[in-house]
Amino acid sequence: MNSKLFNTPGGRVFDVFNVVLLGLLGILTVLPFLYIVGNSFATEAEITGRSFFLIPREFSFSAYAYIFSSSTIFRSIGVSIFVTVAGTFINLFFTMTMAYPLSRSDFWGRSTLMNIVIFSMLFSGGMIPTYLVVRSLGLIDSYWALMLPGAISAFNLIVVKNFFQQMPAGLEEAARIDGCTDLGVLWRIVLPLSKPVIATFALFYAVGHWNNFFSALLYINDSDKWPLQIMLRQIVLLSQGTVGDMANMDPNFVQPPEQSIKMAVIVVGTIPILLVYPFLQKHFAKGVMLGSIKG
Repeated sequence: MNSKLFNTPGGRVFDVFNVVLLGLLGILTVLPFLYIVGNSFATEAEITGRSFFLIPREFSFSAYAYIFSSSTIFRSIGVSIFVTVAGTFINLFFTMTMAYPLSRSDFWGRSTLMNIVIFSMLFSGGMIPTYLVVRSLGLIDSYWALMLPGAISAFNLIVVKNFFQQMPAGLEEAARIDGCTDLGVLWRIVLPLSKPVIATFALFYAVGHWNNFFSALLYINDSDKWPLQIMLRQIVLLSQGTVGDMANMDPNFVQPPEQSIKMAVIVVGTIPILLVYPFLQKHFAKGVMLGSIKG
């Protein structure tokens, strides 16, 4: 492609417009999070006296000290990490293994199964029937209750199935000539070429598990098994004086501002999942089939 086409005055104006527009959108996206981070380090006097600021005049770590003074916060972080990693693996395993046969035109019963999947997208049993199923399976107060009920997302399954259907049939035929079974084709051919879609949905599933609050509220009664989101909720309620007592908090701490605690809770709940994104980002823009077949 001739680069001179992009050096015209109109092309340069268009480039400047794009840079300015995307820069403004980027600032608008990052600004709320910077505001939250700034407020989490602010003192009560500054939160009361200034309506908006990104960098506090005086930094205070009292909100984070208050959060991490709980004796169970680190255990809840470990629970959330375990549920996120194990749950994401379960999601990807069942999604990929179900999407691959549904992408095969010679799979018997494919249309019926697809209709069932689509039906599940339109209609669901609701909260109470789901709770009764989880309870009847003996999953109450079990980590499985946070991972198995949503093991497959119907929408994600359809997207992955369509992705598999776009792969050249010649790749699978060549693998079968070499002696690969159906599982061998999936493991050796399909999945290595599906890194972008695997990374994308791994991130979607992981974010869903990390932020999952309602399932733990319904199914987990044992406080030792609470994930981070439930523990952070308890800390916020404790700071408001609406639940519990100070039994698990260091009595030497003077309670920081309620607004600062809320902001710090958001930061603590957001930063870990943000750290995962850079490791998956490189797979989003890669060409899926680039260089995989010739001729």
